[in-house]
Amino acid sequence: MNHTQLRSFHAVAAEGGFTAASRVLNVGQPTITSQVKALERHFDVELFHRRGRRVELTEAGGKLFRIAQRIVSLEAEAEDLLNAYGGFQAGHLHVGAVGPYHATEMLSAFSKRYPGVRLSVTVGNSMEMAERILDYSVDVAVLAHVEDDPRIYAMPYSRHPVVVFVNKSHRFAKRRRIRLAEMEGEPMVLREVGSTTRLAFETAIREAGVTIEPVMAIGSREAVWLAVARGIGIGVVSDIEFIPHPDLHTVEVADADIYTTAHVNCLAERRESRLIRAFFDMAEELKTPRNVTFI
Repeated sequence: MNHTQLRSFHAVAAEGGFTAASRVLNVGQPTITSQVKALERHFDVELFHRRGRRVELTEAGGKLFRIAQRIVSLEAEAEDLLNAYGGFQAGHLHVGAVGPYHATEMLSAFSKRYPGVRLSVTVGNSMEMAERILDYSVDVAVLAHVEDDPRIYAMPYSRHPVVVFVNKSHRFAKRRRIRLAEMEGEPMVLREVGSTTRLAFETAIREAGVTIEPVMAIGSREAVWLAVARGIGIGVVSDIEFIPHPDLHTVEVADADIYTTAHVNCLAERRESRLIRAFFDMAEELKTPRNVTFI
């Protein structure tokens, strides 16, 4: 097995196909195909199930991909180290985020400080981003902290209340605050399982002994806003993520402290990687003036 074969395999697995891999590596597709086939022939193992233009990893391919991810990550760290001694003139940092609201400030500040470093941003819910940290798909991630995992280092960044928002015609639309008990039996439009906002809200509802009626689970904030604007149900959102709209109205929860906390995360073993450490240092500087306290 040579490095070129492993590199071609990793690109096909990461991009989901030979054509996409050839674009990423800037190498002809026949070359990529021959490299992967040579790897499979040498070890007499099937690494991919071919499904037309798409491919799926076999069991062996999945295990090799996890190893290849670590190798690619170590190569990137070696490049980061050398770039650091050259003043961060180049490099590539993969950033994950639950949305643009928490990450944009950090990305902007980092880009201004290190203009030679290329930033790639992947968006998903907190559980997805935690998995991407663990499989080396992202270097750092800005997300709500879900649960303690000794493999992931998490630095608190900011804390935000969760608010209820309703259609302008809803009976809560003329209220500034409501109690959780008033939501008994209300139809709810929720984010997908894995959303930390949903988890925080459902935990508060359960502790209050209140029963709601989830009528829809949607995998994007924008779709939740649209559903609430059309009167399908009540939504919940972190206050920083709410975008004002004439058809929507936010309501505070008076009798429960519901909040999400944004954290900057990375794989614990990679915390001292030069680019990752630079991102954390910059995030620490950004949060310091706010005098944010975490309980």
